[in-house]
Amino acid sequence: MERAFRILAIVAILSTTLLTVKAQAPYKNGFGISAGTMQALSFKTFGSDHFAFQLDLGTAFVTTSGRFQNVELKKVNFWTLELNPNFMFEGHLVGGLYGLAGLGGSIGYCWSDIQYQGVFGLTLTRNDFGKCGANAIVGLEYKFRSPLAVQIDFRPGYGCLFAKHFAAHYFDWSANLGIHYAF
Repeated sequence: MERAFRILAIVAILSTTLLTVKAQAPYKNGFGISAGTMQALSFKTFGSDHFAFQLDLGTAFVTTSGRFQNVELKKVNFWTLELNPNFMFEGHLVGGLYGLAGLGGSIGYCWSDIQYQGVFGLTLTRNDFGKCGANAIVGLEYKFRSPLAVQIDFRPGYGCLFAKHFAAHYFDWSANLGIHYAF
C-alpha cells in the first residue's frame, strides 16, 4: 500500500510540473463516445481553467477469479455496465495538445454465467453482481480548431465484484480512445 501511495505521489508531482499552467481550458463542455476496453458515452466539463470532470457510462468485459459459494473459481468472464466519474487536472503542452492526470471511481452492475462443481456435478448458473472500484487516469487530449477533441487515456485501478455468495478483487484497468464534440 505504501508503494502504491509513493507511485501515485510521483505521478501527481510529475504531471503538475510537466504541464504548464499558462493556458486556459481547451473548451467548456464536450459530449462524445469512448472506445477501447470500455465502450461508453462520455461527458466532460471544465469547472476552471485546469480542472475537468469527466463522466463515462458504458460497458466493459472483465476476466477475474473469486470465491463463489465457498468454491474458488479461476478466470470467470463478466460483463459490466458501469458509471465512471473522473476528476482531472489538465494542462497545455504544445499547440492543441493537453496532458491530463487525475483520480476517479466506478460503480455499476455486472453479470456472468458461472460454471462450478456443485454437489450433483457441474452446474451452470446466471448470476448478477454489484461492482465498485477506484482508478487513476493519465492521458493526452488534442483539441482541433474545429469543435472536435480526441482523448487517449489509461486508467489503472482496483475493482471489486460482489454479491451474497461471491467476492472478487482484481486489477481493474482500461485503455480508451475518446472523441468529444466540444461546445
